[in-house]
Amino acid sequence: MPLTNTAIRAVRPAEKPQKLFDGNGLFLFVAPSGLKSWRLKYYYHGTEKLLTLGQYPLLSLREAREKAADAKKTLGSGADPSTEKKIQAQKTQNTFEAVAREWHDKRKSAWTECYGDDVLERLVSNIFPFIGSRPVHEITPPEMLGILRKIEGRGAHYQANRIRETCSLIFRYAIATGRAERDTAADLRGALQTHVTTARAAITDPNEVGGLLRAIDAYTGHFVTKCGLQLLALTFLHPGEVRLGEWAEIDLDEKLWRIPAKRMKMRQDHLVPLSSQSCAVLAELQALTGNGRLMLPGLRSPECAISDATFIAALRRMGFEQDEMCAHGFRSMASTILNEQGYSADVIEKQLAHNPRDRIRGIYNRAEYLPERRKMMQEWADYLSSLKEKSERKE
Repeated sequence: MPLTNTAIRAVRPAEKPQKLFDGNGLFLFVAPSGLKSWRLKYYYHGTEKLLTLGQYPLLSLREAREKAADAKKTLGSGADPSTEKKIQAQKTQNTFEAVAREWHDKRKSAWTECYGDDVLERLVSNIFPFIGSRPVHEITPPEMLGILRKIEGRGAHYQANRIRETCSLIFRYAIATGRAERDTAADLRGALQTHVTTARAAITDPNEVGGLLRAIDAYTGHFVTKCGLQLLALTFLHPGEVRLGEWAEIDLDEKLWRIPAKRMKMRQDHLVPLSSQSCAVLAELQALTGNGRLMLPGLRSPECAISDATFIAALRRMGFEQDEMCAHGFRSMASTILNEQGYSADVIEKQLAHNPRDRIRGIYNRAEYLPERRKMMQEWADYLSSLKEKSERKE
C-alpha cells in the first residue's frame, strides 16, 4: 500500500531501523535516531543496489516519487543511477564557483575578516555570474579575458588586475587538487591595461591642516562621522580600523586602544596610545554609542558600522575635492609632518603599524616604542590643537 503524508508523520523511531515501503522500490528509512531518508532499491545487471534520494521532510513524498521515477528512467537507458549521481556531484564540485569558495574557505583564516569578505564579494559580483557554473578545467583564456575586459570597461583597471590575480590563485588551487591542468588567468599577464598607482590625496601643509581640522569640528552631519574623522586625524589609523572599532578595545583609564590582529591589515595586534584630545572625543562618543558594541554604528542598525564611503562623503560635503584630501590622507599627513619635525622614523612607522617583515619579531615587539609613541601622540594632538587655534586667529 502506498505511503501517505499522515502515515509518515505518525511514524516514531524504534530501537531498530524501520523501512516504510511506498512501491516500485521506493521506501522511507527511519533510523533509531529519528532521521528519515528516502531510498530506492533497484537491480543493475542482476545486482541489488541502493540509492539515497534525500532526507525527509526536506524531500517530500511527492518529490521523492519524482526522483525515483527519474532514477528508473536512467536505469531504463542502461545507466546506473548511483554512478550518474556521483558523476553529477563531481561536476558540481568542479565548477569554478565551487573551487573558488573552497579556496577562499581555506585561505580566509590568514586574512582579516574585512579583507576576506572583500575578496569573496569581488568574485560574487564580477566572476561567478559569468563562469561560476562552468567546469574549472574548461574555462579558456579568451573567455576569462572577456570578463576582465568588462571590468576594465567600467574604468576599474586596478580591480581588473586584482581579480585576475585572485583567479590565478584559484586556478592554481584547482591544479593542486587535480581539477584543472593549467592556470588560465596566468596566460593573461600583459593583456590588461596597467593600473597607474597615484599617491593618496593628503593635506600636508600645516597652514592648511588647521583649516581642515576646523572644518571637521564644524561638521553638521552625523555626529558619529564627525568623531570618526577627528579620530582619524588624532590616531592616523587606517579608516577601516577606526570605522570598525569596538568599545571593548578602548581603555580610557590607561589611554590605550588595543586593536586585535583579526582587524589589522598585517594580522598583528596593534596598541594605539591615546592623547588627552583622543580620550575627550571618545568620551563624547561613548555617551552616544557606548551601550553598543560598535564605536561608530551606522544610522540603520547599531550592529552595522558606518559604510566605508562615509568619511570620504563627509570630506566632499565639507568642500575638500578628490585630489585634495581622502580618508587615508590623514596617515600621510601625520607621517609627513612628524618626519619633518624630526621624530624617529622607527617610532612613526610603528605607530602606522608598518611592522617588520619578520613576522615573529613583529609579534613579540608589538608594544615596541610604546613610551616614545605615547609622548609623540600627545605632542601630535597638541600640535593639531595649535594649528586650529592659529587658523582661527587668522580670521
